[in-house]
Amino acid sequence: MKPYPTLLAAMLLLPGLASASGNSRIIATGGATAVEGAAGGGLVPWALLSGYGDRGEAGATAFASVVRVDDYALEVVGASVAIDNRVELSMAKQRLDIDSVIPGEQLEQSIIGMKLRLGGELIYDAGPQWALGVQMKRNDAFDVPAAVGARHDSGVDLYLSASKLWLHGPFGRSAFLNGTVRATRANQTGLLGFGTQGNRRYEAVAEVSAGLFLNRHWVIGAEYRQKPDKLAFAREDDWKDVFIGWFPTKNVSVIAAYADLGSIAGQDEQRGAYLSLEIAR
Repeated sequence: MKPYPTLLAAMLLLPGLASASGNSRIIATGGATAVEGAAGGGLVPWALLSGYGDRGEAGATAFASVVRVDDYALEVVGASVAIDNRVELSMAKQRLDIDSVIPGEQLEQSIIGMKLRLGGELIYDAGPQWALGVQMKRNDAFDVPAAVGARHDSGVDLYLSASKLWLHGPFGRSAFLNGTVRATRANQTGLLGFGTQGNRRYEAVAEVSAGLFLNRHWVIGAEYRQKPDKLAFAREDDWKDVFIGWFPTKNVSVIAAYADLGSIAGQDEQRGAYLSLEIAR
């Protein structure tokens, strides 16, 4: 984790990257940052791109997230750059503390992502905005995953997302819906490696997010993320959360959630708090 404070500072201070007019989009349409570094919710990437830059503009974001459940603690830091409201590049570093299960051990993963907006417009088109994303993942502490049956220490996830924001939704409030289909062979998103000796196939899984704005600065919602279940020693459950988001300005967003991650590495009913802070410019 040590190199990442420098990375985050560099991403925020890159001179000239975010133009003075690089904030044309409506507040909260940059979303937050998912645990793998892409713009979206806490668990799911969305079709929108990070920051608030539109065509001809660019911006940068940095984030830090913590998920604390009964037996584990996940810490994530990262940063992203979005250019021309067309391409998003992201980096994230994950560290999962498993000391309560294996004393002195932790799992780590590095993720580089790219997202391409394919078409559509989040608000003003009748249909959704579409984006295609790729996440290249490397497990940086592979001894434990290898011991429990993982075959590879790296892998690639591909996903297709569709997102839509209705300014006049239920109860006269703005409402948001996102659907993502992901092709993956990651075990616990890659923290327990990729595939097994007997199952190296990719699986298609679905991810959904929905939100309702209480006003332009506050949003409530929920997410559901299907997971593959490849490792024989312990089942892998789907993830879900309910969240509240605060967007005081375009430069800051805070997301808090109650997360239910199910069974992780043989430890059942892993539930707890999620908190994420994002800084954008």
